[in-house]
Amino acid sequence: MINRRTFGKAVGLGGAAAAASLSGLPGSASADTSGAHTGFARLKHVRAGVLNIGYAEAGPAHGPVVLLLHGWPYDIHSYVDVAPLLADQGYRVLVPYLRGHGSTTFLSRRTPRTAEQSAVALDIIAFMDALKIPEALLAGFDWGSRTADVIAALWPERVTSLVSTSGYLITDVTAQAEPAAAAVEHNWWYQWYFASERGKRAMENEEDRIALCRYVWTLTSPNWHFSDAVFARTAEAFKNPDYAAIVLFNYRWRIGLVEGEPRYDRYEKRLWAQPSIGVPTVTLDAALDPFTPPGDGSGYRGHFTGPYLHRTIADVGHNLPQEAPAAFARAVVDADHLRWSRPRRAF
Repeated sequence: MINRRTFGKAVGLGGAAAAASLSGLPGSASADTSGAHTGFARLKHVRAGVLNIGYAEAGPAHGPVVLLLHGWPYDIHSYVDVAPLLADQGYRVLVPYLRGHGSTTFLSRRTPRTAEQSAVALDIIAFMDALKIPEALLAGFDWGSRTADVIAALWPERVTSLVSTSGYLITDVTAQAEPAAAAVEHNWWYQWYFASERGKRAMENEEDRIALCRYVWTLTSPNWHFSDAVFARTAEAFKNPDYAAIVLFNYRWRIGLVEGEPRYDRYEKRLWAQPSIGVPTVTLDAALDPFTPPGDGSGYRGHFTGPYLHRTIADVGHNLPQEAPAAFARAVVDADHLRWSRPRRAF
């Protein structure tokens, strides 16, 4: 198990040893290596809350726990090269499918297929409870970043450290009613498409939604030349029978087109106030991601009140952990390191 003393020996105060063992520099995609692994050894399942959650696991059973949370339209394979790197560092790595994805299923047909940000976060809390994990380092991108941010804000006692790609992503639904700049609205074309009947029909047709998801990959990761096999591996997760309902609800809910379940109202009201996050945090921006805000993280810096590092990763797009796995793994190690000592320099 990594503790304060052994962690310091492993990564050094400046993280140089970790950088060497992770085979890449944190700011350079060209120094990174992706695509080394074709899949996880096997999937496990656990009943947690309203779900039977499918997940991958790597690393020693008694190592410090790292939860890696995927986004849309992606799945656990965004971390197929990250997980082994962290397992080699002594971490117990868990990669769950979010609700509506892959082998994660609802336990009851009567459970509403909603996807409020707090509902997805509570799924992960239930997952931790089911596996008897009192606290973990949370790391994610896209929906995964938002989920990790929500847990860190509302249940900080469950989070040792945080890696949040794209910074602070907690949604204020009331603020979403205001228009954004035209270029920003353009990036969210699929959100508006999903608000229409045509978009709904596309998502409910398996062939159409898989084609749409592949197109989104090309737009949000313009420098990532993924193979047909890599996409097909992830596209299996889009065949979940609840996939369309979950995705449509999430994007419609964000812009106020559908009401959430009353059971989540008290959490959402707290989140709409944009609570600060005090756990040790590393934020990452992907330089080629169209959703990366200008200012090198300055626009969301004030939301993070604890020990903090920020990095912008060059030459990669939205699916940062799969495009630059060593850089993402390095961020996880450094986020853990923030718990023990303040780094000598920020990147």
